Amino acid sequence: MALKTWREIAIPHEDVLKGTFQQAEFAADISRVHEGSATPEYQNAALFFQRTFVTEGMRLLLDSVVRRLVGKGGDPVIQLQTAFGGGKTHTMLAVYHIAKGDQPASSLQGVSAILDGAEITELPRARVAVLDGINLSPNQPKTRTSGATKVKVNTLWGELAWQLGGVEGYERVRDADDSGTSPGKEVLSELLVTFAPCVVLIDELVAYVRQFEHGRSYSGGTYDSNLSFVQALTEAVKAVPNAVLLASLPESDREAGSQNGVAALAALSHYFGRVQALWKPVATEEAFEIVRRRLFENISDRLGAENVCRSYADMYAGNSGEFPAETRESHYFDRMKHAYPVHPEVFDRLYEDWSSLDNFQRTRGVLKLMATVIHRLWQDGNNDLLIQPASLPLYASEVRNEAINYLVQGWDPVLEKDIDGERATTTSLDSQKPLLGSIQACRRVARTIFLGSAPDAGSVGGSKQQRGLELERIYLGVAQPGQVLGYYGDAVRAVEDRLQYLNGANNRFWFDTRPNLRREMEDRKRHFDERGDVYPLIRERLRFAPGVFAGVHIFTSSNDVPDDWSLRLVVLPPDAAFSRSIPGGATDRATTFLQTRGDQPRIKQNRLIFLAAEADSVGRLKDHVRSVLAWQSIVNDVKESRLNLDQLQAKQASRELDTANDALARMVKESYKWLLAPVQHASRAEGITDLVWEHFPVNPAAANRMQEIEQILRDNELLITQWAPIHLRGQLQTWFWKDSEPTANALDYWHKSCAYLYLPRLKDADVLRATLEAGATTTDFFGFAYGREEGRYVGFQFGKSVAPILDETLLLIEPTAANAYADQLVNEEKARQKAVAPAEEPDPNPGALESDGAGNTAASPASVAAAAQKTTANPGSGAPRAVKRSFFGAIDLDPIRAEMQFVDVVHEVINVLLASPNVRLKVSIEIEAEAEDGFEENLQRAIKENCAALKFKQHGFEE
Repeated sequence: MALKTWREIAIPHEDVLKGTFQQAEFAADISRVHEGSATPEYQNAALFFQRTFVTEGMRLLLDSVVRRLVGKGGDPVIQLQTAFGGGKTHTMLAVYHIAKGDQPASSLQGVSAILDGAEITELPRARVAVLDGINLSPNQPKTRTSGATKVKVNTLWGELAWQLGGVEGYERVRDADDSGTSPGKEVLSELLVTFAPCVVLIDELVAYVRQFEHGRSYSGGTYDSNLSFVQALTEAVKAVPNAVLLASLPESDREAGSQNGVAALAALSHYFGRVQALWKPVATEEAFEIVRRRLFENISDRLGAENVCRSYADMYAGNSGEFPAETRESHYFDRMKHAYPVHPEVFDRLYEDWSSLDNFQRTRGVLKLMATVIHRLWQDGNNDLLIQPASLPLYASEVRNEAINYLVQGWDPVLEKDIDGERATTTSLDSQKPLLGSIQACRRVARTIFLGSAPDAGSVGGSKQQRGLELERIYLGVAQPGQVLGYYGDAVRAVEDRLQYLNGANNRFWFDTRPNLRREMEDRKRHFDERGDVYPLIRERLRFAPGVFAGVHIFTSSNDVPDDWSLRLVVLPPDAAFSRSIPGGATDRATTFLQTRGDQPRIKQNRLIFLAAEADSVGRLKDHVRSVLAWQSIVNDVKESRLNLDQLQAKQASRELDTANDALARMVKESYKWLLAPVQHASRAEGITDLVWEHFPVNPAAANRMQEIEQILRDNELLITQWAPIHLRGQLQTWFWKDSEPTANALDYWHKSCAYLYLPRLKDADVLRATLEAGATTTDFFGFAYGREEGRYVGFQFGKSVAPILDETLLLIEPTAANAYADQLVNEEKARQKAVAPAEEPDPNPGALESDGAGNTAASPASVAAAAQKTTANPGSGAPRAVKRSFFGAIDLDPIRAEMQFVDVVHEVINVLLASPNVRLKVSIEIEAEAEDGFEENLQRAIKENCAALKFKQHGFEE
């Protein structure tokens, strides 16, 4: 069943529809009614009760009044004490119209039931005296006329007597009126008895009495004489069975005004307190019906209205964790029905929050604001199911002006820039996201927060101890049945992130007239330089352990990335981002890196892997960086006392910095997600292909990014950390071994694998060493030798477990050739033995030849090794070589590459010597430097200090 919108069920009164209402129409003026000059809705008794909701409190008060007027009991003195704009004057008007009896009770809506309850068939017409403290002046007598008689009335008691009995009544108090002294209780009692039944209505009494200065006499009497009159009047009314007195007093000292007003309120409260019946006329719940009756005609479709309220109640019950607890109670459903077509949350915020403002009249202010709102909503064709806080058309100037009229200065830019209107940020946010824009989610959220927070966040006199509107109340103010609640959650996050006057803390949100720290942050973001500030922070956040790489070079120029044998990861800057759909960018920059090192060509091209950012993410990444820099500068300025913030804002800045840092950490991982590896494919038949860039996404959620990168490289065979000898043999057969030359230099293979992209990319030389060692145990892959002299292999090894030394002499021999050479060695050994040994002499190596069981013999591996050692010890001779007992080596290092070259010397020479337990090693370094113009003093001092710290045996500068 389709739910009807509020405009289909509730029709506003004509003056609301046309916008012809005036502020004065909402301010009941009892003096104007008494004089006959009020507007029809107040002057006409029938129309007044038609638009007046008789609350429970008002019903009890009217019951007491009518009983008193007919002498059946009732309270003689009633004090109406409510907050400013709380309906006390409106209540007096109800008493006034009933007591006057200008129209029969049957024509006054709701009055007949009161009379029936009091068992009164006909109410007598009573005399009514209205004493309005605003309409009377202590020092300006009023001239009253009756026929040809004119009387100058000076005091409250003179005015009371005149209104009750005209000239006759006034004569009873003339002397007291002329002298400004209060008449006694007996005089007033006789006056009331004579003109009873009567009603005395005193409005704004404090406003009148506070004008009297102590010790000074006025035509209206003195301060003390007026207090005496009040005391005497209350006692007199009490003594007259069919007389009743209603007086209104402010509820607080603030409403009493000056010090005189506070003193007057205290004194009057004391005197009324002795005999009064205290009554507070309007509860918040009843105010719903008061406002609804004044603004709307009767509800045309009660069932339709109830269906709407039921749908809201079902939504609250189905999402109980997202809304305030009271929405799950059955009582809340009744509240919605009473308040229809206005949502109870609107009244709650106005009566609980806005009525705490100094100049917001409780009932009149609500009526005036809501009349303006409803008029504009009707004009604009609003189709909400209920008029909620989110429905307020704050984009309309008349609504905006009415709202901010009660607030301190400075709300115009808040509403225009952040909350509502064509140029508001919320409008932009809704237009950017269709799902939010379809329900105006951001605008509705902002309107709701404004209504619930403006009195406290930007005004004096706020009522809440804790600032802001809770998230559950935001949902209450915006959500309608059938909508996805999650969209509003997204909207809250969007406005929290973008609005400049919106503040948030502890899951509460509020607007303020002061720009929040976000605006300060946004201003500062524009001041950071991309190259000087943004890139360095990205570089800092990209640092991670090198892992398999000898170095990770972040935003480094090609000239500063060494061209050596080490595996290196090059992280490209944001301006060299990668996109699968648009070539160039990262691959162009990486190609330049790969081919050149500064002005020189790069040789070891197969030692570089690249990491690049996603092109579509670079803009967001830079923005995140600027946010972090801005928040960090704010926090620093607070610590250094360069920026004054309150405690809440200082905590907010620190919290925002933490949030921005967390977001940047995620953004860096999400942005730098592309691993780029240069590859060439080659075959003898087709040759070498052009350069190809293989790209692989890195999982941003990986706990260890370097391990993830290594895994990607290994899984895609772009990095080899363990290599089987059979694969090495295949590479050697394809590219190195030839029929004419069945050997390959092992170190040359390592160097070429570092240079050529079509060869396997080994992690380091240790991988090749391990592969050689693993292949040495069998005759399937390759043989070893440490050079070749006069056609013979030096240090030949084949099919024996050895740990070969990877140096410039190590040769890898094709297995067929190695096997043939091994056979040659065996045969040579046989021949040598026959040549040098007597026939009868026993074989010194009986295991040299072994039988295979079929009559064939072959050399054992041990004999082959022995023969190889003898042969290679002195090629062409059986004599052993001289024992070498010392080693000396010298090398000139390139000063620019000295660090890397010295590492190679240590690794390839020193560590190999240290591997032998019997070697004693001594290493010295000599450094010579010359400067034609001489060395600067600062340089000399630095060198001397560093040499001393490093414990140089000798060092110094010479002329």
